Amino acid sequence: MDTLFLHGNNIEALPQFLTSLAIGLLIGLERERTPSAKAGLRTFALVALFGTLSALLSTKLDSPWLLIAGLLAVAGMIIAAYLNNPGEERDPGTTTIIALLMCYGLGAMIWYGLAELAVMLAIAVTALLYFKPELRGLSQRLTRRDLVAVLQFSVLTFIVLPILPDQEYGPYHAFNPHQAWLMVVLISGISLAGYAALHLVGTRHGAPLLGFLGGLVSSTATTLLYAKNSKDNQTMSHLAASVIVIASMVVLLRLLVLSAVVAYGTLSGLFPVLAGGFLFGLAIALYNWRKMTKATELNIPETSNPAELHTAIGFGLLYVAVLLVSAWMQDIAGNRGLYAVALVSGLTDVDAITLSSLRLFNLGQLSEQQTVTAIALALFSNIAFKFGIVAFIGGWHLARHVATGFSAIVCGMLLGLFAL
Repeated sequence: MDTLFLHGNNIEALPQFLTSLAIGLLIGLERERTPSAKAGLRTFALVALFGTLSALLSTKLDSPWLLIAGLLAVAGMIIAAYLNNPGEERDPGTTTIIALLMCYGLGAMIWYGLAELAVMLAIAVTALLYFKPELRGLSQRLTRRDLVAVLQFSVLTFIVLPILPDQEYGPYHAFNPHQAWLMVVLISGISLAGYAALHLVGTRHGAPLLGFLGGLVSSTATTLLYAKNSKDNQTMSHLAASVIVIASMVVLLRLLVLSAVVAYGTLSGLFPVLAGGFLFGLAIALYNWRKMTKATELNIPETSNPAELHTAIGFGLLYVAVLLVSAWMQDIAGNRGLYAVALVSGLTDVDAITLSSLRLFNLGQLSEQQTVTAIALALFSNIAFKFGIVAFIGGWHLARHVATGFSAIVCGMLLGLFAL
């Protein structure tokens, strides 16, 4: 970069300045919408250009102090503006000050060859500024218990996980502390995203979204809630059936994502099974949606925060237990032993047996067909268990509607299995 201006007519630096201008205009466009802000489009664009110019001069003159002096000048300028005229709302302007300093830094990054990263950060900064009401609403919806759970999860993910030994222990070398906790992080992360979205969007976007998010968190809890609601109000049976079937369909998508992350080699066998069940179930869910009354009230399933310490540790222990039992049963009873474990463990939790089977596949102890069959059996068992909940709690009126969707899912999966 320091050789760009050895010749008088050299304009190779023009793309860098244009990129800085675009970044400044992007962030400034958002700040322009805030009446109390002392900086808008022009100010942010000029600050970004000033950051690039300061970096250029600092490089050319081999004096990093110029870049630092420019940063201090921008900070002093905007602070003085707020001190001289704080505005009617007495806004301290800390957000705008930090945004301007970020804009200056992003302009400097562009000169030093970090344009792609600078653009991504600029988009992230603009999003943080724009979604202030949504972020504030989310923070207000979080209970103290939710916040503590997220902090616990962060500690166990970013502090405990890196120090766990990545080595096989125990019989069949199936237990790896690092891998086991990584599976806990993966499942809890997916469930936590669904949990947060479920409480953020509430019920205002209808049954399909509620079923989708409920399936991410817990399809069993979603099934239980809507079975109870349908028993109290049979006019919402089509709605309840739609939500329950959609939640069970989402389990198939979730397992497909887990398989792609944990054991990519199983996708060729798992995809037709899971995709077949999803597509067949989708057809029935759409049919139920057309018959559903629009005036029925929706409820959010009551589930514990999946990031809570006891929830994460409970799943970890279940995963390790299912993993060891699966390896043992596979050794002493062959496929029949593994499939028996899949049927039993799949009644209440398909994630543990799925991840255990994928782990054994990675260790070379299961073939692709055995892995796919074990996961499919766990899903069949789980669907049968949820249908029992529907029939026992919601009654046969709801069960008849749900049976169509569940049967379609099972038929789609069976066709995928036969295709293997």
